[in-house]
This record gives sequence, structure tokens and C-alpha cells, in this order.
Amino acid sequence: PQTEFSNFFFFLSFFPAETLMDTKWATTELAWTSHPETGWEEVSGYDDAMNPIRTYQVCNVRELNQNNWLRSDFIPRKDVLRVYVEMKFTVRDCNSIPNIPGSCKETFNLFYYESDSDSATSTSPFWMENPYVKVDTIAPDESFSMLESGRVNTKIRSFGPLSRAGFYLAFQDLGACMSLISVRVFYKKCSTTIAHFAVFPETATGAEATSLVIAPGTCVPNALEVSVPLKLYCNGDGEWMVPVGSCTCMAGFEPAVKDTQCQACSPGTFKSKQGEGFCSLCPPNSRTSSGAASICSCRTGYYRADNDSPDSGCTTVPSAPRSVISSVNETSLVLEWSEPRDQGGREDLLYNVICKKCLPERGTCTRCDDNVDISPRHLGLTERLVTVRNLQAHTQYSFEIQAVNGVSNKTPSAVPTVHLMGASANTMSLSWLPPEKPNGIILDYEIKYHEKVRASQRNGSESEYTEKLQQYITPGMKVYIDPFTYEDPNEAIREFAKEIDVSCVKIEEVIGAGEFGEVCRGRLKLPGRREIIVAIKTLKAGYTERQRRDFLSEASIMGQFDHPNIIRLEGVVTKSRPVMIVTEFMENGALDSFLRLNDGQFTVIQLVGMLRGIAAGMKYLSDMNYVHRDLAARNILVNSNLVCKVSDFGLSRFLEDDPTDPTYTSSLGGKIPIRWTAPEAIAYRKFTSASDVWSYGIVMWEVMSYGERPYWDMSNQDVINAVEQDYRLPPPMDCPTALHQLMLDCWVKERNLRPKFSQIVNTLDKLIRNAASLKVVTSTHSGASQPLLDRCVPDYTTFTTVGDWLDAIKMSRYRDNFLNAGFASFDLVAQMTAEDLLRIGVTLAGHQKKILGSIQDMRLQMNQTLPVQV
Repeated sequence: PQTEFSNFFFFLSFFPAETLMDTKWATTELAWTSHPETGWEEVSGYDDAMNPIRTYQVCNVRELNQNNWLRSDFIPRKDVLRVYVEMKFTVRDCNSIPNIPGSCKETFNLFYYESDSDSATSTSPFWMENPYVKVDTIAPDESFSMLESGRVNTKIRSFGPLSRAGFYLAFQDLGACMSLISVRVFYKKCSTTIAHFAVFPETATGAEATSLVIAPGTCVPNALEVSVPLKLYCNGDGEWMVPVGSCTCMAGFEPAVKDTQCQACSPGTFKSKQGEGFCSLCPPNSRTSSGAASICSCRTGYYRADNDSPDSGCTTVPSAPRSVISSVNETSLVLEWSEPRDQGGREDLLYNVICKKCLPERGTCTRCDDNVDISPRHLGLTERLVTVRNLQAHTQYSFEIQAVNGVSNKTPSAVPTVHLMGASANTMSLSWLPPEKPNGIILDYEIKYHEKVRASQRNGSESEYTEKLQQYITPGMKVYIDPFTYEDPNEAIREFAKEIDVSCVKIEEVIGAGEFGEVCRGRLKLPGRREIIVAIKTLKAGYTERQRRDFLSEASIMGQFDHPNIIRLEGVVTKSRPVMIVTEFMENGALDSFLRLNDGQFTVIQLVGMLRGIAAGMKYLSDMNYVHRDLAARNILVNSNLVCKVSDFGLSRFLEDDPTDPTYTSSLGGKIPIRWTAPEAIAYRKFTSASDVWSYGIVMWEVMSYGERPYWDMSNQDVINAVEQDYRLPPPMDCPTALHQLMLDCWVKERNLRPKFSQIVNTLDKLIRNAASLKVVTSTHSGASQPLLDRCVPDYTTFTTVGDWLDAIKMSRYRDNFLNAGFASFDLVAQMTAEDLLRIGVTLAGHQKKILGSIQDMRLQMNQTLPVQV
């Protein structure tokens, strides 16, 4: 999409050209090379302001066949593609010179010569057109005679494209009487500019005067892209044009300094959405004491309903209904009432009628049974009248009429009892049970602390307590506790992991090897629960105490999590040997190998569903302030229902060197999986949820490529260099455009601009609901990622046999199929069709697509290497 910018551009620099050389400011001899020595002569002089200048002049007009050359010093081009030469000069009118032959000229020629070093001599390059490149013949607008003062001409010429380290200028005189007063060499550029909250860097013009050079933009701090890509074009005159994309200020920030900055909303104001709008005063009954607020919190006693927008004011609960009137007729009852005096500032007022049956002898009341009929209904009433039928005779009933609105479920419910578990001079430990009848889902508990005022401080006042502190505890937003902060690591294990008696665990078979021992499949039968299949990690014999602590630390971490997309810890066995960690069993194992085994067998919706589950698990971990640091498809487990769960918590930090597995590379402070790790985490070990988002983008690429190795066979250092140069993985085959764009968003270099996991989950949810958006597929042969893409196309000429080629494209399972069918040479393989693949037993659509794609590359390579027939 292309978004028009406003006509206003704010320039940080006012110089559209940059000078490479200017003889006007020379204070010593230029000492340029001339040929022959009797031609051009360097002369000192003064300009109109009496500033000393160095000029070159020649006037051999009385001699025939003049060919005088003057060459400048070496001029480095500084990666510029096109340069401009400004020449100031005077020329004598030939008609004003008496007794001269007809060979007098009033023009001269401009040449240039490119070189990778300052290597020119008095004889090289030869003084002739070719190797010198002619730019133009320069003629004056005005010449002068002896009776007039010299009239200075100014001419500008340009040339390009330049490709070497630098160049020389050369001036050829063929018989003129002239003076070269000054020469300035410069290039044009588009200056750094800010437009619509985006910064575009200084950009040199292109190789041709008509060239357009793309300059990528970057949003100013506290702004986000509205559409991508964000770019401007620099034309040959150093002017910006054709804006594409735009940025706007993020929530909590407003435009400032003529749309060049996004400044934080001041305290007392807020801005709830990204966009061009300005901060607003907090809505009624809300406040904010800090800047950059995206929402104003409600004042005490006021609330927002779940469907209220952040821009709406805060409201409160209604007062009680008034003037209740009852009318009894045998076993029926009519109740009427008036509106509450205060509706709480809302329009969504409803009424509930609660019927209770009371037993005076016991002093208790219970809810009425279903036989009692309240018409039209007992909850969510809009009218203020109900009829109650089927009441029992000689029975005492109690009716409670409630007025409720959209925030009634936000008001606190009292907890029955608070227990003091322990206390010291500065701390208290409290516990309590939840309310017996909460008014909805419990979001948080409010604890008020009061300090008792001493008698000496009261001075006779009857107010005995003063409020000192309010603190909010939110059970739904637990914070992860690193077990390594415990002085005794065993305490963390006891707190977060349930001890299982070894008699409840039965190991059935070994299914793999872990860092500390074997991984087994087994069964767990706990008292009072049905038997389940579990995965069991065991600690190998002969372990050290540190190995035991490191092994069990994963359980101390995992035991703090409770989410359907996080692997569930069943418990640990620490009081017998071997030491075990028992988790739920995931039938399909690791995601990367599972995808490779089922290449091409899932729909896009199924793949996106897997990605959504992983993102939901990571959102949960991010909300708990847990940073995974090793998010990869190999650390995602898949069950029989294709539910993906995040696993492998904390083990990567303890890995030892293994030269056979380059996945984890030693780095300052530990080992890092380079291909999955964000640049800031590689460079200075800055691991955050934002670096986990980068890793999640790589996992997306793994999933959509069915377990392909990220960056293929590139070395870790090549990966680091490529990412630093802003190369990103191209879209996998048949990858929807929206998914690859989300990957690119995860791989933004500035970590604060990457999406949050909550945004990723919302984006995937929208894509799943709008399946049509997943049908738009990105071309795999476009964009800046082409150099990386080229690395994944195997060159068939490097393989000895067809079997070697199948190994390289990870289709070795069909080696025998090819050979048994007679396809033993590349010439025969290059002629294969989809029908041939189906006939030899390649029935999986994904495998057919991968093999046919590689065959197509093979055909292209064969065409490129065919000898020319004459």
C-alpha cells in the first residue's frame, strides 16, 4: 500500500550536495600533471574578494596542432555513483587576437579516468581519448578581448556510473587562449529528512540523472509503522519523491514539532490507540500520575466493564432499588420496586431477584429450589415487576432485589477469614480462602494494611487507625521465580515440584537420550487417579551434586507453569534412585522431526493452528516474566491431537561442548543457538521476551518449511554476518504472505519494535478466522533475501550420484525407488514428471513438490552449462 505524505518535509541538513574536491580553497600549489610541459601553466592570482587562488592557463594560439593535457590529482569517489564537475573559466575571443592562424579555438574538452589507486604517472595513462573517457566539449557563453575585463563562465557537467575507488579529471586544449580559474567536484544527495514520523537517511543520487534510489525509512522513537515497506525515492537532483508507507505515534504518545517527534502524553492525559490523534484528558473518574499513558486507571470505587473502551469514563455500581412493594395471594407473590437513586453513571441497569427459603428454628436460609417460578425471569430483568408462583404454605421466604450494571462484577467480595501464618519485625505472611460466593471471576485481591497509632500520637483524637499502604495481588498474573535465587536449591524443588513415590512410576522403554541421562516412556498411577502414560527423564548414575541441582532445576521451573501449551510437570522422584522428572507424554515427539516425517501433509490452517498454540504458550511465559532463551522447533513437543507445547526449560545454559553438534556455539557467558537467537542476545547477551519473539519467527519459518534447517548449510558466523547486514530468511515454499510478513516483524532489528506475543496470538487468530488471507502466497524469488535463498539451491554438478542429490534435498528415503525404476543418471532425472514420481512410489504431495522443485533447478543449471553449438 502507498500512503501519501503531507507536503511538509523537515530537513535536518540544508546541503543537497557534497564536495569531493574544490581548487578554490587551495592554499598551496596544485601541482597537477600537464603534457607537454609547454602547455598548461599554473599561475597564482586573486579572486574578486582578493582571496588567493591557484589557476591554470594556456595560450599557444600562434602555434599549429596544439594538444595540451592537464590532469588533476586522484579523487576518491566515496562510493558515489555519479559526480558533477563545476568549471569556472575565461576564454579569449579569437577575433581579438591579430595575426593568428585559423586553428585558434574557443573550446576545450573534459575527460575522466577511473582507477582503483593513485597510480597515474607522467606517461600513464596515455594522453589520448581511450583510455580517458570524454565527458563533453566545453564552450563559453562569453569570450573576452584585450580591451575588456575577463568574463568568467561557469559550466557544470556530470558523468557516471563510477565503479572504481576513484578517478582523475583531465582537460584537453586544442588551441585556445584560456584560464581555468577553479574546478569543483561534487555529488548530489538527498539530505536526511523526517516525514510523517519516519527518518530517511542521507542518500546519494544514482548512477544516472534519471535514477531513483530507494532509501528505507525508520520510524522515529515511539512511533510504529502503519504500512510497509517504509521508503522514499531519491531522484537525480537530490530531491525526495514517491513516498511509500508511513508511521504514526504509538499509544501513549502524540505528534510534536511539526510531525517529526512523538512525545509522551503528560501526566493526567492519555492516548489509547496508535494513530495521528493527540493526547486527551483522562475520562471522568479516572486518573494517571505518570506520562506516556495509554489508559487512565479508575479511581477507587469506580470501574470499567470488560466491553468498555479505554476512552470511556469509569463508573460505579448502582445504589439499592427503592420502595419495594409485595402483594401475596395464597401461593403466589407479586414484587414491585422503584429505580435506585443512583445508577452509577451507566445505562445498562438490570435487576436480579434472589429467592431464599428460611428455617427459623435453625436460623438459616438457603436458595429456593427449582419449583419456585419467578416470571418473567429471576436474573437480568429490565422491568421492575415479577410474579413468584408455587410457594409453599406456612413457609418463610426472603427475597433480595439487586440492582446491577456492567461493573457490578468488578466490586470486591469479602473473604471469610484471613490467617496470620507468620510475622517478623518487618514482614507478615498471610493466607485466606476465596469468597464463598464471588461476584464473578476473581481478578485480584486488595489488601489494606493499617498501622495502629500510639496513644502518645493521638493527642486525645478518637481516630485510632491510619491507612498506610494498599497493595494488589493478582493470582492470574503470577511472576516466575528463578530457582537459582534460592540459597538451598532443594527448597525450590520442594516448593514447585510434587514428590512422587517411586512405586507409582513404571518405566517401559527408553525413547531417547537427554543431557543428563535417558528419556523413557512409562506409566504413572497415583492414588485416586487413573493410570496415564508419561515421559520420564532420568539422571544418570555417578552424578555430582551440581548435576543433580541443574537437572532438577527444570522441574523447579516447569512446576510453576500451568497452561495447555506448556508441557505439564507431573512430579519428581528425588528420594530414590534414579532421580526422575515425570511429565505428560507427547505422542508425536519433537516438532522439527515430526514435520520432516510428515512433509507436506498438513493444511495451512493446521500449521497456523500449531503456531497459534506455540504463541499462546509463549504469551503465558512472557506474562510471567519468564524468558525461554532456546525457543526452537526441536524444543516444541506435539501430542496426538497436534497440540504443540513449549518444553526444555533452562537446560540450554548447561550444555557442554559437542563438536559434532554446531547448534549451540560458545559465547561469552554461555552457549547460544545462533540461528534462533536475536542479534542483541548474540552480541551482548540481552535476553528478553523480545529476543524470544525473534526466535518465534524462526520457529514459524521451521514450521512452514516442514522442519528445514534455518539458513541451510551456512556457518554460524555467516548467519551472524548476514543478519547484521539486514538479510532475512525468504518465505518457505507456498508460505502465505501474511505469515512471512509476521516473521519479518519478529525479525525487526530494534527489539522494542517487534510485536508482543499477545499481538502475535491476536494476529494468528484473525488469520484463522479469515482463511482467505492465507491463500495469498509470497513469491520465493524476490526481495533482499535473494542472496540467502541462493544458498539453498543445491548444485547437482557437485553430486556424484543421484542418491547423493536425494540426500542433499533430504529425500534419501526414495533412493531405492529411483534406482529400481532406472533413474540412475541426472539426465534421466531432469526429464521426470509428477506422473513419474507417483509411479515410482512418491505419493506424498509435499515430497513431490520438493523433488520437482529441485528437478526444475537442475534443468536451469543444465541449460546454463550447455556448450554452444556452432
